[in-house]
Amino acid sequence: MKTLFQPLQMGALELPNRILMAPLTRSRAEDGHVPSSLMAQYYAQRASAGLIIAEATMVMEGNSSFWHEPGIYSEAQIAGWRETTDAVHAAGGRIFLQIWHGGRACHPLLNEGKQPVAPSPLPIVDDEVHTPEGKKPYVVPLELRDDEIPDIIEGFKQAAINAKAAGFDGVEVHGANGYLLDEFLRDGSNQRTGSYGGPIENRARLMLEVLAAVSEVFGSDRVGLRISPLNSYNSMIDSDPIGLCVWLATQLNEYNLAYLHVMRSDFAQQQTGDVITPIRANYKGIIVGNMGYTAAEATTAIDSGRVDAVAFGVSFLANPDLPKRFEIGAELNAPDPATFYSQGAAGYTDYPTLSEGA
Repeated sequence: MKTLFQPLQMGALELPNRILMAPLTRSRAEDGHVPSSLMAQYYAQRASAGLIIAEATMVMEGNSSFWHEPGIYSEAQIAGWRETTDAVHAAGGRIFLQIWHGGRACHPLLNEGKQPVAPSPLPIVDDEVHTPEGKKPYVVPLELRDDEIPDIIEGFKQAAINAKAAGFDGVEVHGANGYLLDEFLRDGSNQRTGSYGGPIENRARLMLEVLAAVSEVFGSDRVGLRISPLNSYNSMIDSDPIGLCVWLATQLNEYNLAYLHVMRSDFAQQQTGDVITPIRANYKGIIVGNMGYTAAEATTAIDSGRVDAVAFGVSFLANPDLPKRFEIGAELNAPDPATFYSQGAAGYTDYPTLSEGA
């Protein structure tokens, strides 16, 4: 496991290990999407990660996709997140904020009646959304006009400004899992014409414009991007995911990002393929692999040069001291899915560490 504990220069940051904490929605924010003191405790417990990537966080008011997810558009939210960054830094950690627009995955019942927006008026059809009134079908989104898109880009830029004010070491732009930027990127959800639809260079335009805007705030060496070319979650598909990966990886070389975070597979196993190989062949920067890695496979993937680091999700959720457990080969705590999106400390900050006798 020594490979996992080799330092890594990731953009402007030097990481002490290559075990990253993946962004995980946990729905523990307070009213007004304000990050809570409990969240600060949760992240500080996991500060031994090479880098913590905090959960998907709303860049703009009115685009909630989950109940009680955090935002970064108000002064109260900035102050709430400052408590988290201070706690993580005090524990010796490093933390990026994942900034995000939910797109068509939003719902009027979560946003005071506001209709969601998307590249095309195509709803999510294979799932339901949790709302204050129980599970509900997703609704048909409004198609964003080209003249509305600059406001989205500005929303991401302001979110980066606010994240910097909140003390984050950088930001990860969420371009995965069927949310707004991913909806524009993949042709199954983007059926528009004009400068933001059609060929890949148009479908990727919004994502690249967001990266450029956010990089003006932090510097590109403190900006990451997460993509999920194969993931069918939220009714997503692309007709040529490998071609998309090759094109995007090549274009991203111009951006000098801290890293490219690649979700390598599909939650539902509906779409299969190897996206890491074509990305590695065409991308010159740091690649973070994600989805289903064990410590042993992560070590092999890094040793072979396929990826430079690995982000762990559920295993970090249940094991605050995951790097230590990997280092000594200790048994892992089992996660409790019933508490993934519940409220309170249960299944959140009460997973034991080795020092507590786990």
